[in-house]
Amino acid sequence: MSGVFLAKHWLRDPSELQRDTFHATPFLGNPRAIEKCVRYIERDLNRTFTAKFLNSKDSNIESYEVQRTWEVNQIFGPKSSSQAYDFMFDLHNSTSNMGTCLIVDSEHSLLPMHLCNYIQKHYTRSPCPIYLYQLPEEEACGINSVAKAGLALELGPQPQGVVRADLLVQMRSVMACALDFIDLFNKGMLFPPFEIDAHKAVEHIDYPRYPDGEISAVIHPNLQDKDFLPLKPGDPIFQTVNGEDILYQGDDTTYPAFINEAAYYEKKVAFVKTEKLTFSFPALQKKL
Repeated sequence: MSGVFLAKHWLRDPSELQRDTFHATPFLGNPRAIEKCVRYIERDLNRTFTAKFLNSKDSNIESYEVQRTWEVNQIFGPKSSSQAYDFMFDLHNSTSNMGTCLIVDSEHSLLPMHLCNYIQKHYTRSPCPIYLYQLPEEEACGINSVAKAGLALELGPQPQGVVRADLLVQMRSVMACALDFIDLFNKGMLFPPFEIDAHKAVEHIDYPRYPDGEISAVIHPNLQDKDFLPLKPGDPIFQTVNGEDILYQGDDTTYPAFINEAAYYEKKVAFVKTEKLTFSFPALQKKL
């Protein structure tokens, strides 16, 4: 809802999206879902920007989100083409304690990683962990994958269908910082090489389940709200209604993200295992 409120504000008054070298275009990804205050109508829009749906020629597909995918791709893409927009931001909230999280598809995205480094250095009101979401062999499927490069903001915790003023202000400030970076990049500023920590997704962990598929245990109190903090082998991760603890059986320390995310119950994801890695990036400068 933070992104929805900001986009609606910018559609009325886009002046703060203006920079010397560009003007950002605000838009609402899923207007019909926004009207109903739900994540989506028929299928998750942010899992639909894949070749399977973008290349479909079936005009009789009734799914609203698939049709919306085609519209967004036509306006801001086409995906993987030279005509696509240079950069797209995807503004999200999470019910998980993700903080002011910066989401990039992978560590191979040089411009977004330089942007993350710039944000971490210039936005100091809260930590800004970096989450690399793309699993091996997985296609980038989010809405910002339509553009040549992109970044998603994931701020939380915030309940679904609710706007928190503090997170709204944080998202607006991070966006201002990000737009400043792109303006400086367009003007030819040299951004030096750097090292940075990021959390790379490794595996999606489901809840324990009964044979009929129903969830048999919930996130353990010791794990709740501990996104991006170390989880060691033997630490409790789930708890049954009867109070039985279920321990983490992994061999190595992991750094879970999206812990107990409300939207991921249907996706059978209790949390995402990540590994905390340090990456090195070369200098970046636009050729003018």
